[in-house]
Amino acid sequence: MLTRLKVSGFKNLIDVDVRFGAFTCIAGANGVGKSNLFDAIRFLSALADLPLIEAALSVRDEEGKTGDVRSLFHRVSDTYADKMSFEAEMIVADEGEDDLGQRAKASITFLRYSLTLAYRSDDRFRSLGSLELLKEELEHINIGDAPKNLLFPHRPAWRKSAIKGRRTSPFISTEDDGTNRVIKLHQDGGSRGQPLSRSAANLPRTVLSVANAAESPTALLARREMQSWRLLQLEPSSLRQPDEFTAPTKLETDGSHLAATLYHLARMERQKNGQSDDEVDNPVYYEVANRLANLIEDVDKVWVDWDNRRELLTLMVTSRDGTSHPAKALSDGTMRFLALAVLELDPEAQGLLCLEEPENGIHPERIPKILQLLQDIATATDEALGLDNPLRQVIINTHSPAVVMQVPEDSLLVAELRETVLSGQRFKRVCFGYLPGTWRQSKDPESSKASIISKGKLLAYLNPVPDYELESDNNGHETNYQGLKPAKSKKRRVVDREDLQLLLPGFSR
Repeated sequence: MLTRLKVSGFKNLIDVDVRFGAFTCIAGANGVGKSNLFDAIRFLSALADLPLIEAALSVRDEEGKTGDVRSLFHRVSDTYADKMSFEAEMIVADEGEDDLGQRAKASITFLRYSLTLAYRSDDRFRSLGSLELLKEELEHINIGDAPKNLLFPHRPAWRKSAIKGRRTSPFISTEDDGTNRVIKLHQDGGSRGQPLSRSAANLPRTVLSVANAAESPTALLARREMQSWRLLQLEPSSLRQPDEFTAPTKLETDGSHLAATLYHLARMERQKNGQSDDEVDNPVYYEVANRLANLIEDVDKVWVDWDNRRELLTLMVTSRDGTSHPAKALSDGTMRFLALAVLELDPEAQGLLCLEEPENGIHPERIPKILQLLQDIATATDEALGLDNPLRQVIINTHSPAVVMQVPEDSLLVAELRETVLSGQRFKRVCFGYLPGTWRQSKDPESSKASIISKGKLLAYLNPVPDYELESDNNGHETNYQGLKPAKSKKRRVVDREDLQLLLPGFSR
């Protein structure tokens, strides 16, 4: 679970400091940089798994391409920042496995990971360049410091189940004597074990990305946590595909293996209750059907068809009149909702899930239903962690007024561009503000008035179709508030109907 993220020098993220709860909604206009925050999270996740150059190329640049590592650095005109830095505070699982299946147990589960990277020209990759590790550190956050670092509302029972262990020394540290920068991986035994030292100058990947259960189990579990930070891009074509009997039983980021995942969850429930494998009546199917019925009233059953002849699993939805529809006949919005409903029931689906514009394909009247589902996917911080309450987190971004008006007030962050002058350079950077009186302001001693959202910034969400009076320009022509001439033939909008005015939010005219 990512509880705090600091980023500087990455795209238009300069001195960004954001705290997250179990569920967070980031609102902002197109192009302000809210997706860049997702890219920063994805980049950190990739760095925990891949070599530096591959991780960099996995992140899109401003034009949606990945051909130039330099494009990830903050740029003003033709000048790029010389380095980028990240600091992530996270809660990790207390147990896990490394790549060889060896079990690991964390000595402490609340950690702070810091990383600084610099751009370096590389003759081997003339068009790409490469990245150099300037600093990598993994430190503990003690149990006694947890209350002042976990600002979002939570019960002590949840905190005690999530944060365990004690530590007095770092797990990864960087030492620089001026001639040779060294990154050290310290064993969990502390001073009893000799650290493994590596020269940082030519490291092709982060030290964290090669952590294993034998050398540093806590660093391994930090790596596993960061690897679980995923951007869900649910593609209808992938969601609709039937699965072979041997398909993976974990939902992929594009929605692949939905049928196999649902069948696997139902089969686990059948085995627990002593049912046969072909039994359609299953509590898992019922729960998914009940969820979907909140979105579509004409739903009786959701189940997976087992085709022995073709060895295929196909997701099916049966309407109240008894007609069964395969996944290929369902709408895009229905398939995305089904995927999230299945994800919510999967105790093995843990970590951080990022979603862009989850309201796409959903009727405005049904948006509260999908928002409730997303909040239910996230861990409930008012009860202890367990199989029914996994350590799971959801962050969404949107520019939809219908979403902003429905999310809990303390979950909202608003992204906006602000002009900044730094080292004599003037540029715009993205900032993330929050509502006054919510936990980010009332409990964060480092908060400032600059982080509070002004009421004016929310007007576009609370009154999304403003009625601007026409004015006259210097030549006597009518213009709108942007100085643009209105169309000569303008049809009356729905919002202009007098009989609908009482139903619309906003200010009196």
